[in-house]
Amino acid sequence: MPQLGIWEVLIIILIIVILFGAGRIAKAGGELGKGIRAFKEGLQGKDSETTDQDDAEIDSAKEDK
Repeated sequence: MPQLGIWEVLIIILIIVILFGAGRIAKAGGELGKGIRAFKEGLQGKDSETTDQDDAEIDSAKEDK
């Protein structure tokens, strides 16, 4: 299997940005980060109570849709 060079990777990234848009990719990255954070907290045994900041983020996400 051939290795991908820097130009091939840049072209693939450009095509992904064109297809999905930068905003959608940023939202997906944010959601992925939240999921990873929640998973780590679950492993550590922290409570999953939502705070006012979490509620505000959820509300703002609903307004964006």
